Amino acid sequence: MQLNITTDKKYIVSGIIILVFVVIIIKLFYIQVVDSRYKFSANNNVLRYITQYPARGLIFDRNGDLLVANQVVYDLMIVKNQVKPFDTLEFASMLGFTAEQVKDAFEQVRKQKGYSPRKSVVLLKQISDSSYARLQEVLYKYQGFEVQPRTVRTYPRRIAGHLFGYVGEVDESVVKEQPYYQQGDYIGINGIEKYYENELRGVKGVNIFMVDVHNRIKGPYEEGRFDSIAKVGKNLISTIDADLQEYGEKLMINKIGSVVAIEPKTGEVLAMISSPTYNPELLVGRDRADNFRNLQNDSLKPIFNRSIMALYPPGSTFKVVNALIGLQEEVLAPSTRYACYGRYTVGRGVGCHNHSSPLDLEHSIAASCNTYYCHVFRNIIDKREFNSIEDGFNNWKQHVESFGYGNKLGIDLPNELKGIVPSVNFYNKYFRKGGWSSLTIISLSIGQGELGTTPLQMANLVSAIANRGHYYTPHIVKDIEGNDAIDHKYYEKHVTSVDSSYYKYIINGMDLAVNAPAGSGSTARIAAIPDVVVCGKTGTSQNPHGEDHSVFFAFAPKDDPKIAIAVYVENAGFGATWAAPIASLMIEKYLKDSISRPYLEEYLLKANLLDRRAKRK
Repeated sequence: MQLNITTDKKYIVSGIIILVFVVIIIKLFYIQVVDSRYKFSANNNVLRYITQYPARGLIFDRNGDLLVANQVVYDLMIVKNQVKPFDTLEFASMLGFTAEQVKDAFEQVRKQKGYSPRKSVVLLKQISDSSYARLQEVLYKYQGFEVQPRTVRTYPRRIAGHLFGYVGEVDESVVKEQPYYQQGDYIGINGIEKYYENELRGVKGVNIFMVDVHNRIKGPYEEGRFDSIAKVGKNLISTIDADLQEYGEKLMINKIGSVVAIEPKTGEVLAMISSPTYNPELLVGRDRADNFRNLQNDSLKPIFNRSIMALYPPGSTFKVVNALIGLQEEVLAPSTRYACYGRYTVGRGVGCHNHSSPLDLEHSIAASCNTYYCHVFRNIIDKREFNSIEDGFNNWKQHVESFGYGNKLGIDLPNELKGIVPSVNFYNKYFRKGGWSSLTIISLSIGQGELGTTPLQMANLVSAIANRGHYYTPHIVKDIEGNDAIDHKYYEKHVTSVDSSYYKYIINGMDLAVNAPAGSGSTARIAAIPDVVVCGKTGTSQNPHGEDHSVFFAFAPKDDPKIAIAVYVENAGFGATWAAPIASLMIEKYLKDSISRPYLEEYLLKANLLDRRAKRK
């Protein structure tokens, strides 16, 4: 019995050993014969991988006009140990370089981290079509050189540089964080190019070649079985109206500020101008770095997108927010009247301009009475239902934030700022707890003090008013090729904390501000357009560092809003002087595709507020 057990164990062990050997033999057969991946890995030292770069997706305006396209350029590659002596001067001249530039390029290649004279590396970047044509004819004379096609951006209309952003080479941090990219790859650095990088970049392809010991190509590896084809990037349809964008940029020449126009029913951005702007083609090509440095050092900050990054006091445009909150909190009625004698006289007081008095709600908007809104603001904050100034202020703050102030709106552009709506903690720290009141912060009643808003937020506010109490997240892209829809968040309706029934009084007041007869005291009559009912509100934002800022926002037509717009012109004085006529012309351009007031257009086109600014300094 013992013998049988021992024999059985022997057979079992022998069987296991045989099974292991069979498995090993099968695996080796699979590795060496069936699965070429292992052979592929073993041959990597005799393979050269040549990346096929896809063209980036194109960008169109809302009407199908091409705004961002591609242009083929060529990178000159070298394998250093294959290069034979050649006439450097002749070679450089043919390519549009100096001999010194070519020599410097060789030196930079030598200094590259991980450089090998047997590897193919970039010597000269972005050679033009014409230079490549000349090189192609004589390339056979220059051993060790080859050409790799790339694409760079080109701009048929040369507008909206801040919106599109630009493309540049990846740095080491990007390569480490995102394995998709390798040194020498391009990536969107700002604007739409950055936000929609994954859609625009496409997918790289690769060709694999066998090479000899000198890294010379002998032919395709495995007859191209492992090659992959580059896939071009997806095209984008933007929300921008190119004609309106271009017109707005012309009107803002020699002025500092921003214009943002939105389609209220959708949240689609029709135009976004930051002035001064720049030609986007400056950030393309071999001179990009130098051009960027010059733009960055410009005191007027032309690459700074004021539309989403500049924080301004909203000025008197903010009065409509306090009016709406007052109506909602039932401390204000449409018939409420306050007298004004050129100043709100409580405490240190708040000045006001001359106008008829007393005024009801709608006429207070038309005349932009400061005194009226000092009363309204204090009644909101000091409402008896609240146990403390903190409770009253927090309630006011919640209302303000429901209009999109104090938070990022979520536009599909990088670097948007959230703006500033002060908090109870801020005032408790600044004045100490219990050391402040509604009178202490009375400047908030007229959009001054600690408020900071972007032009985009102001345009979004007037969109909410045009919609009678709701808005959609502003966005720049309306369609992505191959996608069923854009991000769902751009379809979501954001409802303000103020009941829709109250908006009609604000809208009527904004109508009076623009369309009331002469002598009525209305502040925005210059914005009136024949046959179009424009509803608007002027603002003059106080500036301790110089002349006040000119502010205006509006929407039109009154009963079927198709455009909402905010204009901010720095150091330009009254809202009616500069911001209102700019907005009016842009509304007319968009709705009518023509201008009925050429004298006003000429006045704005010729105006140079930069000269005035320089003289004041």
